[in-house]
Amino acid sequence: MKLKMIGCSHHQAAVEFREQLSFTGEQAREALAAFRSRFPSTEVVLLSTCNRVELYTGASEGSVPEDQDVIGFLANQRSLSNEALLEHLVHLDGPEAVEHLFTVAASLDSMVVGEAQIISQVKQAYELACETDTTGPLTHAVFQAANHVAKRVDRETTIHRRRVSVPSVAVGEVVPEFFDTLSDKCIVLIGAGEMGEETLKYLIDAGARDIHVVNRSLDRAEDIVGRLGGTARPWVDLNLLLTSADLVVSTTGATQTLIDYDSFLKIHDARYERLLLILDLAVPRDFEHSIGDLAGVYLYSVDDLQSACEHNQQERRRQWPKAKQIITEETQRFVTEIHHRATGPVIRRLRQQADRLKQDELKRLMGRLQNHTVGSETLEKEIQQSFDRLVNKMLHPPLASLKDDAATGHRGGLLVALRELFKLHDGT
Repeated sequence: MKLKMIGCSHHQAAVEFREQLSFTGEQAREALAAFRSRFPSTEVVLLSTCNRVELYTGASEGSVPEDQDVIGFLANQRSLSNEALLEHLVHLDGPEAVEHLFTVAASLDSMVVGEAQIISQVKQAYELACETDTTGPLTHAVFQAANHVAKRVDRETTIHRRRVSVPSVAVGEVVPEFFDTLSDKCIVLIGAGEMGEETLKYLIDAGARDIHVVNRSLDRAEDIVGRLGGTARPWVDLNLLLTSADLVVSTTGATQTLIDYDSFLKIHDARYERLLLILDLAVPRDFEHSIGDLAGVYLYSVDDLQSACEHNQQERRRQWPKAKQIITEETQRFVTEIHHRATGPVIRRLRQQADRLKQDELKRLMGRLQNHTVGSETLEKEIQQSFDRLVNKMLHPPLASLKDDAATGHRGGLLVALRELFKLHDGT
C-alpha cells in the first residue's frame, strides 16, 4: 500500500505555526491542482482545519513522491522554509496513515475529543479533491472507509453524544429541561465574544429564531449576527429585553456584576413572575446569584454547568477504549482488503499466462495427433512431451529469476518466497 500522510496538528505545532501553514478553500483548490501538475501519477487529498494541516498522498500502482519533495511542495505553497516545516511535520506510511485518518475522522484526535465538526471537514477535503480530479482508487477507498468508521464509532459508542463545552451543555442539556422548543421563545444573548459566538451557533442549531445579541460594542454584535443569524441590539436595550425574554445567556468578560439583585427587581416586577431561565456563563458572574431566589427565575452559573462538563468528559474517556478498538478493527480490515485488491491483477495475469501456455501446447498436440495415425506408444510419447514442454515453460520465468537472485546472495528473498508459494518444505 502506497499511502502516506505528511502534516501537523495541535499535538505538534502551536497555533501561530498552524496559521502560517493553513489553506483557505480556494488556496487548497489551487494547491491540489499544482500538486497534480507536479506529480501527475500521485493521488492527493489536503485536509486543512484550524487544528491541523495534513496532506494524504497515494498511488495504487507506481511510486509516490519522496517525503522531502512533498515538504518542499508545502513549503513553496505557504512561502515557508523546509527547515521550519521539518521541525513540526509528522510522517506516516501505510497502515499507520490509514489508522491516523480513521482516528481523525472519528474525532478521537481532536482538541476536544468527540467534537462533531471534524467529520464534515474530512468529507469536504475529500470532495474538493474529487472536484479537482486529484483522487484515485486508493484515496477513494480510504476516505470512504474513514466516513464508515466515523459513523460506526458514532453508532456504537456515546463519545459524540457527551457535550463537553460549557455553551454546549447549557443549550443542549439544561435548556431542554425547561423548554420543549426554542422556536417560539424570546432569547437574549449578552456578549459577542468567542463564547458568545459559540453559544449563538448552538442556539441556532437548537431551532431558536428570535435571538437578540446585546454587546457594549454594537459593531461586534452586528458582525456575528451578520455571519450567523439573530438581531444585534444596542446595550441600552438590555433591561427592556430582559423584561420580555424567556431565556437569557450571558457570556461577557466584564470584571464586575452587570445585573445586581436590586436592579433586577424592577425587571422582575414587570415580568409578573413569568418563567425566566438565566444561564450565566461569565467568569466573574454577570448576574448576582441571589436573583435565582426570585419566583419564576432559574439561574445557572458556570460552576453549575462545569460539573456536567466534567462528568461528560469522564464518560467520553470511558468510551475511548471501545472507539479505539473499532478503529483498530477497521484499519486491519481495510489493509487486508487493499492487499487482496493488489494481488488480484497479478493472480489474473498468472492464470492468463498459464492458460495461454496450456492452449499453445494443446493446439500443438492436437495438430500432431490429427495429422498422423499413431500407435499407443507414440501417443503416450507425444502426450509426455507436451506435458514436459508445458512444465518447462511455466517454470522457466521463476527459475530464471531465482538464478539471478542467487547470484546476489539471495538478497531478493526469492528462495524463501518459492518455498512458501509452492509449499516446498523438507521431506515433501
